[in-house]
Amino acid sequence: MSEGYMSERAPEPVGPYPHARRVGNLLFLSGVGPRARGTKVIPGVTQNETGEVVEYDIDTECRSCFQNVRSVLEDAGSSWEEIVDVQVFLTDMKRDFKTFNACYAEHFATNKPSRTTIEVGALPTPIHVELKVIATIQ
Repeated sequence: MSEGYMSERAPEPVGPYPHARRVGNLLFLSGVGPRARGTKVIPGVTQNETGEVVEYDIDTECRSCFQNVRSVLEDAGSSWEEIVDVQVFLTDMKRDFKTFNACYAEHFATNKPSRTTIEVGALPTPIHVELKVIATIQ
């Protein structure tokens, strides 16, 4: 048996799925990006009038993404320290990996989950980083 969770603080999913699903003592988060809740604003991303990305700051996107993950975890009853696995999706590994890694090291200074980082051609919205997280939950 599993239970789905929706956060009131994280950005709304872009498809028909919950922010997270609990199975036993594990919490599986859907992909979480840096968008701001209730808006199409993406912290760190500048778009022109047609919606094309003009420039982006991966550090700002990472920090927003991490905050969104934290919100989902807390609203479901878990916490940042309970993260056991992270899958990272970057749209430009060569450009962004070093900056992402520095931000990641800062946020995971005490908790050291396993991690996989994958470069993808695109993500569903004009973002450049997304996290897929598994955490424990009591």
